[in-house]
Amino acid sequence: MTEPSSYGQFCPVSMAAEVLCSRWTVVLLRELLAGSTRFNDLRRGLPRMSPTLLSKRLKELELAGVVHTVHTTGGLFEYHLTEAGEELLPIVMGIGFWGQRWVESRLSLRNLDPALLMWDMRRNLATDPLPKRRCTIQFLYPELAPAQRNYWLVVESGRVDLCSFDPGYEVDLLVTSSLRTMTSIWMGVARLSAEVEAGKVQLDGDPAIARAMQHWLKLSPFAPGERRVA
Repeated sequence: MTEPSSYGQFCPVSMAAEVLCSRWTVVLLRELLAGSTRFNDLRRGLPRMSPTLLSKRLKELELAGVVHTVHTTGGLFEYHLTEAGEELLPIVMGIGFWGQRWVESRLSLRNLDPALLMWDMRRNLATDPLPKRRCTIQFLYPELAPAQRNYWLVVESGRVDLCSFDPGYEVDLLVTSSLRTMTSIWMGVARLSAEVEAGKVQLDGDPAIARAMQHWLKLSPFAPGERRVA
């Protein structure tokens, strides 16, 4: 027996849940609220979501009045939040801070994904502490398969690009770490300075860029959240 598609309740909570609580919808909203507008960028922030399901969820959000489609001059589509969609920011952030506060870190750190971690780093990276010239920072995760082991952040003119292949530029700083350690730092579970001192993170290259790493790396928006045991 299939479950009904609607809760069948007039309560605003149930009506909102019909829009927001299908699988992948809230994390898709996280990506839209973080500034991703193009289909391929949304996919990079949701690497385990199939393109078919992503298209379906975008259409559902558009029908619900949360998203509207914009045709660009290059013939591409962009997905922008409506006023109703923008009002979801404190709700989605609240869910994230609840997870940071109450979900045990050992559980969250089982879901390691280098592509998602690097994509998060790319869009949150602060360019001001870095040299005004082009700057290339390589991240190496030695324990991963060769295809997932290396990532490069290329910073130039205030723009940050993420490459999963060697862009051919001289590397200013090489950051070597396990994926778990770097994810722990990013999520605020571990401190960068402590992990460097313990030898879990190795920094090779420009000493000034290495010293400023905590300033340009920043952290996940949810890292400041206080952690509690549920």
